[in-house]
Amino acid sequence: MLIAGPNLTTDRTLTIEELRPGEVLRFSTATITPGGKGVNVARVARALDFPATLVAVAPGRTGRAVVELLGDEGLDVVPVETGGQVRAASVILEESGRVTVLNEPGPALAERDWEAYERAVATNLSGNGFLVCIGSLPPGSPSDACARLVRVARARDVRALVDATGAQLAAALEARPDLATPNLAEAEGVLLGTESQPVDDGSLEVRPRALDAASELVARGAGTAVVTAGAAGVAVATASERRWVEAPKVEVRNPIGAGDSLVAGLVGTLERGGDLDRAVLIGVAAAAASVETGVAGVVDPERVRALAAELDS
Repeated sequence: MLIAGPNLTTDRTLTIEELRPGEVLRFSTATITPGGKGVNVARVARALDFPATLVAVAPGRTGRAVVELLGDEGLDVVPVETGGQVRAASVILEESGRVTVLNEPGPALAERDWEAYERAVATNLSGNGFLVCIGSLPPGSPSDACARLVRVARARDVRALVDATGAQLAAALEARPDLATPNLAEAEGVLLGTESQPVDDGSLEVRPRALDAASELVARGAGTAVVTAGAAGVAVATASERRWVEAPKVEVRNPIGAGDSLVAGLVGTLERGGDLDRAVLIGVAAAAASVETGVAGVVDPERVRALAAELDS
């Protein structure tokens, strides 16, 4: 798979007893890693032995450093160098289980920067079965950036998956991606024309809402829609059917990156020739395994296989 995840980060995963705004606080642990949704997909794909290449914007000296760190992990990265410096993201984990994420926007792109990025994606599509368009976009990116990438993939007979929000997702649906994988809040935000709102995944309404959202995404252009609903599970819809897949019960340490892990398992399995049912099962297992770890984009492949077997029983 080729992953279009332009907005790299330096992730700081921090643990603390309680986050109290307005006070001077000290974290008990800090883990600093390269991050971003595209990086999470690439890490999980590597762990599951699915070939993957990430095309990312590498702003300034810090961007080059992040690309080097990713190379040290064994990830295949195509950098597109720009001005500015790489953004940072802080993931704050409290003992209560509450998670707070502070995301910076990233440096602004000039028009020539996006054109260079799009060329890099097009140049590296050959030999890949899927283009995965995922994550936030740096300021200055075109409002239809994901749609443009979907069209680039279609022109080269490569299937495309889009995991985006807001106007980017709406525009991408018009380009008719093969797969769309938003969470329920993101899907309803686009379908209802509102801002994404948090969803209570313990509510009895989650399942029918997610199924309806998945069906509507297909009606608006997606070949297949997989709408995630946190610990509840995922809704899957095509033009001819729809179904619900329960998520396995696991202990959640860090929920960040679960959707990215699902995408890696889903796309990797499809590229290997698996059918949609098997691909969704592996994706859900990868998502569940990821939340058991402390750092986004990290899974134990043995745990993924065990959870997949549990789901398949």
